[in-house]
Amino acid sequence: MIPTSQGRRPIALSLLLIVSGVVGWWAAFSLTIEKFEALENPGRAAGCDFSVLVQCSENLNSPQGSLFGFPNPILGLAAWIAPIVVGVALLSGARFARWFWMLFWLGFVGAITFVVWLISQSIFVLGTLCPWCMVTWSVTIPSFFAVTSYVLAEGALPLGARARRAGRVLLRWVPLATVLAYVVVAVIAQLQLDVLNRL
Repeated sequence: MIPTSQGRRPIALSLLLIVSGVVGWWAAFSLTIEKFEALENPGRAAGCDFSVLVQCSENLNSPQGSLFGFPNPILGLAAWIAPIVVGVALLSGARFARWFWMLFWLGFVGAITFVVWLISQSIFVLGTLCPWCMVTWSVTIPSFFAVTSYVLAEGALPLGARARRAGRVLLRWVPLATVLAYVVVAVIAQLQLDVLNRL
């Protein structure tokens, strides 16, 4: 369970944000390096290309890999700093205003929306599973669940007492919700790409 900050620091949430931020940033950094090396050496296989199914090159070189006109990993390099900073600040006892939590949550809404789109593109359009992309997915999902539950529990979203109670309950279910989300993605990938027979 991730405790709310009613009189105490949300340590579990803080640690989750820090770990997710570091892991997400490292995945973005690794993909950025792969992109730079691909630009320097066209035709070179990326270090994370393990098979036709499990690879980074197809994703990096596709239009989906540069949705905003620049490589997606650069977005990750910038964005994953925020959870690290917020997590460290919370551990040190910082308290944030309601508007800050709303903006922080909206950032994760954008992140999970982008990740769901990337998952769909990877599985249904490109037909590949990018290792570093999957690392990013794996930390975005629990972070979104945790931050959403936390802002509900703390009343950062002005939805009333019932929403706060729901948020406190949902905090307990973040680990299970995360596992179920992983299972859903794995099942969809298996049904669409026949992963187990192509590894």
